Amino acid sequence: MTPTRPLAAIILAAGQGTRMKSSLHKVLHPIAGKPMVLHLLDSLKTLAPERTVVVVGARREQVETAVGGHGAQIAVQSPQLGTGHAVQQAQAALAGFDGDILILYGDAPLVSSATMARLRDALVDGVDAVVLGFHPAEPGAYGRIIADGDRIAKMVEYKDATLQERAVTLCNSGLMAVRSAALFALLARVGNANAAGEYYLPDIVGLIIGDGGIARVIETEAGEVAGVNSRGELAGLEAAWQDRRRAAAMADGVTLIDPGSVFFAHDTVIASDVTVEPFVVFGPGVRIASGTIIHGHSHIEGADIGEGCNIGPFARLRPGTRVGASARIGNFVETKKAVLGAGAKANHLTYLGDATVGAGANIGAGTITCNYDGFLKYSTNIGAGAFIGSNSALVAPVTIGDGAIVAAGSVITADVSADALALVRPAQVEKPGWAATFRRIMAARKA
Repeated sequence: MTPTRPLAAIILAAGQGTRMKSSLHKVLHPIAGKPMVLHLLDSLKTLAPERTVVVVGARREQVETAVGGHGAQIAVQSPQLGTGHAVQQAQAALAGFDGDILILYGDAPLVSSATMARLRDALVDGVDAVVLGFHPAEPGAYGRIIADGDRIAKMVEYKDATLQERAVTLCNSGLMAVRSAALFALLARVGNANAAGEYYLPDIVGLIIGDGGIARVIETEAGEVAGVNSRGELAGLEAAWQDRRRAAAMADGVTLIDPGSVFFAHDTVIASDVTVEPFVVFGPGVRIASGTIIHGHSHIEGADIGEGCNIGPFARLRPGTRVGASARIGNFVETKKAVLGAGAKANHLTYLGDATVGAGANIGAGTITCNYDGFLKYSTNIGAGAFIGSNSALVAPVTIGDGAIVAAGSVITADVSADALALVRPAQVEKPGWAATFRRIMAARKA
């Protein structure tokens, strides 16, 4: 049964992140195109916490800007004296709060809403704290949880553990749920008489047990609580996220010819009966309707693609692209803020920027919309059923009427009426025999 008590969350994000070797705060490095800490905040939203506090240290301004629209308060840890000290910095922001507190880590972004809810749900009456444990393949330097069933007998940091304790494989993820009434009173009692001279958050569990209280452990998969401290670990989490997303897409009826070569963004929406060929990258903001084929080596971002479309290979769809049902965007075609009506075609070697293309229109190879004069952007409107010949330049702002034809090689600088032919190129001149004479002259000169 879900507790009826109010919920708050503390997200620890004060680590220096020195191993990332980056000017960007560690928790702002993206997974699937979204900063790690925002993954966590979005998962947390499902639980509707009454308050959320993000504890920061170095580069606090970056984090404050990133989380500003998510209703989180900022607390600052300076100097940084351990995880227990970090949680203490949230005390002022949680003044007057009476309920349950989840403690999370900004560099462990894959923790699901379901696992957060399990932590909170396990904090039943009579239980003072719940810790999230896991069994990593290599326990290494993780803190250990010594438990009898799900009841914790002791928690110990690796540096301070005995050889017997280090042999235990149940490890502490750092995530926990604690009653607000006890949390800060317990933290005030935590000392730093340990190998690192820091105030450890897990020490509150020892205090609870020493006071005769109960602390329990629940477990999850190691991959869900994996953290990021280096670029290699960031790549590892990206790979894990992508593997999960690919599996989910195929389970939902999407065909991935070579799953490992397809990359999704955090918000990609892709319907059943879509086929995605190898080496396709989806940036943020993509929606694809059923029956569409995305051919190989295409890059799609910020685009809405209708049913039964045919995209690529080697197509680049940039933000603001909207593709109507059964439309075709072929190889080496780039679009930006372009709306293509149902059945429209741009089959190859074309740039459509700030353009509207009517239903059934055909855009020939080598066509470009000249939408930028170095200062401002302008729109091109191509009517339904229009035919744009190859190697045409449409100089915006310009409108091509319904059913109009633009002859190949034209430079269009004025509007074209519906059903008209626009032809803008010089008359062809032919000089009989000129080429043969030229070759004789040049051969003699070269001899």
